Amino acid sequence: MNIFDRLISLDRRWVFLALAVVCVITYLWDFKVPVNLSHEVQSIFDKVNALEEGDIIYMSVDYDPNALAELHPTTYALAELCFRKKIRVIFGTLSNLGQGMVDQVIRDISDSVKNDATYNGVFYQGREIVNGVDYVFLGYKPYPAMVIQAMGLDFRVPFPTDYYGTPLDNIPIMRGTKNFDQCKLVVDMAAGNVAEMWITYGHGNYGVPLALAVTGVMGADMYPYLGSGQVFGLAAGLLGAAQIEMLCDNPGRAMDGMRIQLFAHILIILFIVMGNIGFLATRNKNKMR
Repeated sequence: MNIFDRLISLDRRWVFLALAVVCVITYLWDFKVPVNLSHEVQSIFDKVNALEEGDIIYMSVDYDPNALAELHPTTYALAELCFRKKIRVIFGTLSNLGQGMVDQVIRDISDSVKNDATYNGVFYQGREIVNGVDYVFLGYKPYPAMVIQAMGLDFRVPFPTDYYGTPLDNIPIMRGTKNFDQCKLVVDMAAGNVAEMWITYGHGNYGVPLALAVTGVMGADMYPYLGSGQVFGLAAGLLGAAQIEMLCDNPGRAMDGMRIQLFAHILIILFIVMGNIGFLATRNKNKMR
């Protein structure tokens, strides 16, 4: 067996082992990878950062734990930006596994905001985040398209109470807040076709200014909606989350993961090239016989 035969018959377990080694080494080796900003991610930050104290936005956490690595950093960064700027947030989820993650985000960010911090040269004094005043978490209901349409009429239709069982009419942030008309914008963090439901029913039926943060494999499918103006911003994959963190001046797991993703991708490309070289060389050799 020559080297080309070995290339095309390489046991896939060696590929997985090499990938694991590269991920561990780059995780332990602390260095920075430059992140270039894209216009579509900058648009999300600019819109949220331009909101004023007391404005309301709707954040929809529509992903399961299997997409947590790509989308959780965006949720954390944008939620902290809103709480620091005293922008009120209505949280919701259209994923049946999303409730625990939203609750985790709220608890973690509430602890973080208690401490003084300076982001992008702006000093933010630590403060207490109050449930019902600074935010409300509506919880989860099935059938995303129907829930989005119902919220466009009145949040109280699909969610008569919040996640913790408090009637919406008893929650300060919801007094005078009926539907999307009172929300400056909607940011949907999605891993699945819920993103398209927001475009069709949220933006299409109610004209909601909509931004998307989606997984890397969904990114290419969402760009036509960006070009048509149906979404004003798009953050795709871990790279999009890293850009959000950089714009918020709040580096976290996404920026930390850039060096791991970079070298993992280089290794995968290297294996693809090796496999194709082996395939072409073996095919030419067989033709010459």
